[in-house]
Amino acid sequence: MNDLTDAPATAPAPIPLGQTIYLAADGFVDDLVAELGDVAQVDGRLVFADGPARPAAWAQNIWFDPVKIEIPSIKGGAKALRGIQRNWALWSQRHHRRASLIQENLPHVSSKPVEFPSALPTAPLGSWTLLDESTIVAAARCSSPYRHGEIPFIENRTAPPNRAYLKLWEALTLFGEQPGPGDRCLDLGACPGGWTWVLHELGASVVSVDKAPLDPAIARLPRVEIRQESAFGLKPQDVGPVDWLCCDVICYPTRLLRLVRDWMDSGLAKRFICTLKFQAATDHETARAFAAIPGGRVLHLSQNKHELTWMWPAR
Repeated sequence: MNDLTDAPATAPAPIPLGQTIYLAADGFVDDLVAELGDVAQVDGRLVFADGPARPAAWAQNIWFDPVKIEIPSIKGGAKALRGIQRNWALWSQRHHRRASLIQENLPHVSSKPVEFPSALPTAPLGSWTLLDESTIVAAARCSSPYRHGEIPFIENRTAPPNRAYLKLWEALTLFGEQPGPGDRCLDLGACPGGWTWVLHELGASVVSVDKAPLDPAIARLPRVEIRQESAFGLKPQDVGPVDWLCCDVICYPTRLLRLVRDWMDSGLAKRFICTLKFQAATDHETARAFAAIPGGRVLHLSQNKHELTWMWPAR
């Protein structure tokens, strides 16, 4: 049988693994394993754990209810995947040429860059990989509608003062709504102004707080109020009601947690997007404390480094 052209009359039957597969954020496999606890297998950035999905902030994508498929050929592998659903993203871990040939025999899935702001895709996108030459592992349903949990934005390389704006673009996209005209936003740790620029571009007014000065071009924006002081010395009642509290300030996560709790207790902030920045070691205990706040969500954005993003209220 010609491996490229021939295929069996019927597609091989998928076999449920009884596991969940977690794609670790790049460079943070150990953090994901520490977060999950007991795992069955680590294969590159793929972490296999028995049972249904668990909360996993350090997973960039989660493969729900994966199945194993024994394939007799490239065409047979593609036929088996098409028999489950249309749209698939290959996680190429080994046998790269063979895997790419299987993917080429699947329907094309657009990967064109995303213009911000855009709504989340509604079409399901599954993930698959080759365990060996004749074994596919695939999940038709994943936690992210984007390929491997990465949003390929059309970047603005001229107006923002740094690349931190991409982090807020990603957070707002996943949040499912954005600030707009009439909204009042608080940007804590604003310097040099990338997040302030995003919020202002969306039509909101922004209170930018940082001991360091903003980039002059950002400081001149018409709906930006500058407070050159510490984010931690600012009391909620000194600012008043805000529709969005955004914080990318450099601090220990425990200090950020106290700030967030003060603002939540005040009732003056409707929504939060905050970055938990870790120093040498990951503070899993504080990350769990953020995750335990009802209605919130902790995740590792593809634009994050050694940090997590907390959003509240999360949809």
